[in-house]
Amino acid sequence: MGGNGGQVPTASPPPPWVLAQRRAIGDAIRTSRKAAHLTQEEVALRSGLDRAGLVRIELGQQSPTTDTLIRLAAAIGVSVPDLVA
Repeated sequence: MGGNGGQVPTASPPPPWVLAQRRAIGDAIRTSRKAAHLTQEEVALRSGLDRAGLVRIELGQQSPTTDTLIRLAAAIGVSVPDLVA
């Protein structure tokens, strides 16, 4: 067995520059959503996400997967690069 006493290893927190990029992506998602005159509820329904998850992504508290970015872009009516540029 492993040498960590049976504990599951935890990932170290992301560095500040990663957190800044995560917030920038969340801001781009929020800006695009608002420009499309969509509520968080509407985007969540269209993308198959729950609203709480979308809120965490927009606030930069959670990193969206590539699949989630694709679904959000389609729900908002923009391209994926528009959300990460």
